Amino acid sequence: MYSISEGIARILIPRVDHFFGLMGNGNAWFVDALDRLGHGIIPVRHEVASVAAADAYHRVSRRLAVATTTYGAGFTNTLTALADAALSRTPLILVVGTEPSTGPRDFDVDQQALARAVGVDTFTVHPGDVGEVTLRAWRHALEHRIPVVLEIPYDLAAAPAIDPQLEAAYSYEPAPGKVVDTPDVSELVKALSGAKHPLLLAGRGARGASQSIRDLADLLHADVATSAPARGLFNASGNFRDLGVCGGFAAEGSAAEIRRADVVLVLGAGLNQFTMAFGEAFGESARVFQVDLAAAATHPRVDDFQQGDAAAVSAEVLAQLHARGYEAGERFHLVADPQARPAGDELAPDGRLDPRSLMRELNQILPAEKLIATDGGHFIGWPNTYLDLAGPDNIVLLGTAFQSIGLGFPTAVGVAAAAGEEKLAVLVTGDGGGVMALADAETFIRTAHRGLVIVLNDAAYGAEIHQYGSRGLRETAMLIPEINFAAVLGALGAETKVVRELGDLRDFREWLERGEPGTYVLDCRISPNVIAPYMQEIISR
Repeated sequence: MYSISEGIARILIPRVDHFFGLMGNGNAWFVDALDRLGHGIIPVRHEVASVAAADAYHRVSRRLAVATTTYGAGFTNTLTALADAALSRTPLILVVGTEPSTGPRDFDVDQQALARAVGVDTFTVHPGDVGEVTLRAWRHALEHRIPVVLEIPYDLAAAPAIDPQLEAAYSYEPAPGKVVDTPDVSELVKALSGAKHPLLLAGRGARGASQSIRDLADLLHADVATSAPARGLFNASGNFRDLGVCGGFAAEGSAAEIRRADVVLVLGAGLNQFTMAFGEAFGESARVFQVDLAAAATHPRVDDFQQGDAAAVSAEVLAQLHARGYEAGERFHLVADPQARPAGDELAPDGRLDPRSLMRELNQILPAEKLIATDGGHFIGWPNTYLDLAGPDNIVLLGTAFQSIGLGFPTAVGVAAAAGEEKLAVLVTGDGGGVMALADAETFIRTAHRGLVIVLNDAAYGAEIHQYGSRGLRETAMLIPEINFAAVLGALGAETKVVRELGDLRDFREWLERGEPGTYVLDCRISPNVIAPYMQEIISR
């Protein structure tokens, strides 16, 4: 007979690729069971990293991961990443300890209420229902595309599981996906047939529909664009024009062409404020159709919503257009190279690196086979606009849904697990979020087979400087003493380089060419005075 903790471990192991966590009183028996069964955790150094790493791993691989922490402070430390996972609709399981089954202790908090506050359901196991509850939590996460909390009462962690269905629960069976009927697309077909400037906008939810969406775009001779995480979905030739990313990260020419669209078909994109450029991405007269697995439109700008699978809907629209004998006419384009961006100078007027020229140079150096994680902050505008991606979900913008910073290194841990030995795991972080997340810099350096940390170091909280310093607020609290990340991360085992001019990248280029395992850190001293275009839009509002 197994303990409750081992019963959970035996159920999850065949269904989960990776476990990320930190051991404490509440989950010690569960972590021990995983280790004894040959599927130990990837240890992180701060509990928030357990959830952030599991989230990032899923975004890249589309495979489920488990986070685990102790009760109380261990659980509350996860809440920022848990809130972002819920907003981003990332399925994962957080296995935690909780108060004893006999009732709360003086230091216990209402963990279920805290989870509900960020939109997450909780499942609590007991000796007689370990198998049923664990499987229900697993299915709920996958069917509803949401994180779940699986609680183990403190006094029951080592208690024997007496669930008669437990043995049957060990055998793996795929969780049923959410089945949605293909909706009536006749109105959408009619609108696209008459469109002069159709635009197909794809998000992360359309990742599995890339071929059918490209085929539809090819028939329509349409413009195409993506949300920021889905960049790379249209990396193929065809009778369509790729405008790149839609929203605040769009190039100036692309944004103008996106606003010209008269019919917009949104497939698998959540239409958050960033993709929508705070409501200004599309022209006022554009008719916006949205297809998504969500139950309702995700933005008030949507005119026609259809609940459906992006692949099925795009294939059905394509079939009906062919049945009509549809042939696209010539499209008139105002901008020849809409994705063109400013090259920048090597150095800004203050003598520090211009982040635009830096990122252009790095884009030339970095291999195509890479996965990128970013933290949040003003700097986020640079990797999202200057680094090319091989495909969707090759960049993880964890934290943006909840508008947090300090999740960069935790995110990179999950990205490194997904990258394995085949791809370079890259973290791009600012100095503010970077110093906040330093605990798991050690985790990334320890676990990445080949890793790169790019610190865009401007000695400031850039977003606050540009939004509030520009309006006359005192900048004292917005400044950071210039931190020598090269020295700090070098002490943790990375190769490092302070980059003050583009020629300083020579050693890094040689390191890449040698193909050695390990982590390299580029501490790039950039100018705080070069403002990302998306931030300029925010300031001007």
